[in-house]
Amino acid sequence: MDDDLDRALDAVGPRLRALRRRRETTLTELSAATGISVSTLSRLESGARRPNLELLLPLARAHGVTLDELVDAPPTGDPRVHLRPVARNGMTMVPLTRRAGGIQAYKMVLSPESRGEPDPQTHEGYEWLYVLNGRLRLVLGEHDLVLTPGEAAEFDTRVPHWFGPAGDEPAEMLSLFGRQGERVHLRARPKKRASGEGEG
Repeated sequence: MDDDLDRALDAVGPRLRALRRRRETTLTELSAATGISVSTLSRLESGARRPNLELLLPLARAHGVTLDELVDAPPTGDPRVHLRPVARNGMTMVPLTRRAGGIQAYKMVLSPESRGEPDPQTHEGYEWLYVLNGRLRLVLGEHDLVLTPGEAAEFDTRVPHWFGPAGDEPAEMLSLFGRQGERVHLRARPKKRASGEGEG
């Protein structure tokens, strides 16, 4: 049993390094996200530092994986997806994907308290939004839009953007986000627009 535990802990370092490289994150960026020093992160990845719960919890959060995945625990046979909502500033975010890297999916509920004044931000990546319920205000560059249920928007997050509920009701939406700018590709071809439609 002790041998199995030692083997599992020895494998954590290479797994942490692989996760970080797959996400194209530097040790400095990971240190800022977790509060763990660069030297400790480096020693963890090289196997010079033995992992413990205080180190693994923030790392699992930062990489978007479970502790079980980090230590390669055997499957429990439980088929349910355990969703862990994150709430802050009137916004509740439920992660729908468990894999690290690639496109991440979220369900988001924005309460009227999150409305406030638009404060557009920019960051690396590409985002796709789909409104499920309520009305969503999206400020994107020089555009100020209101999306209703069934409407979607897709944009490069390097363009200044902000979103919040458009009225006094919560806005509920799905969000797909790729850190490296992966676009959402639909297999169905859109109808060709009539010449000149939508221009101006």
